[in-house]
Amino acid sequence: MERWLKFGGLLLAMVANSVPARAQDVPGEVPLADVLEVLVVDRELLAIDAASGGQTVARLRLDEAVVWKGARGKVGVVITDQRVLAVATQSGSWQEADYGRTELRPKTALLGERIALAITSERVLGFDGGSGNLVEQRLGPREKIVAARVGENVGVVVTDRQAIGLSPFLGGFFSVPIGIKDEIESVSAESNIATLTSSRQILIFRATTGTWEERSR
Repeated sequence: MERWLKFGGLLLAMVANSVPARAQDVPGEVPLADVLEVLVVDRELLAIDAASGGQTVARLRLDEAVVWKGARGKVGVVITDQRVLAVATQSGSWQEADYGRTELRPKTALLGERIALAITSERVLGFDGGSGNLVEQRLGPREKIVAARVGENVGVVVTDRQAIGLSPFLGGFFSVPIGIKDEIESVSAESNIATLTSSRQILIFRATTGTWEERSR
């Protein structure tokens, strides 16, 4: 019996070593439950963390009006007529970005489970739910937005000049230029990967590494 137990244990070890890494071993692979709720109560923005039970509060300005709010996974965004505010679970405070004098506000935000995107007439605003930072990338003169997509852990904005990727694992934006002769055919964002297909190439952004890969067609 002891010999059979040892042999069975050896077989189990061999099988375990031959099984590929599970999906949960990949950063951000497992879908998140919605663990953050955003409320507007008595001129205050309340982000309620269902996981820890904590609350993060921001007060609206005297003449400020909320025009949109939303939450998904670990992130929440509020758009007002004066600024964009974003928060994540376990955040100590709301992050905010005021509009410039001539800047047109976004109508909505795009929410993933760990990232968020909001686009104004002058900037791309990205919220990294991993570090809890609100980052921005300014658009150039006459630069036009072609597409914007989010997956659970990745965001991508495509303009007529560049593709901009957002990762919650490394923080910040990562951009790559697009040729003026490239015609954009499709843009997609899945869990950790965003893909852009143009008439001349395929660009792949990996959120886990913050890198763009290029394949010619």
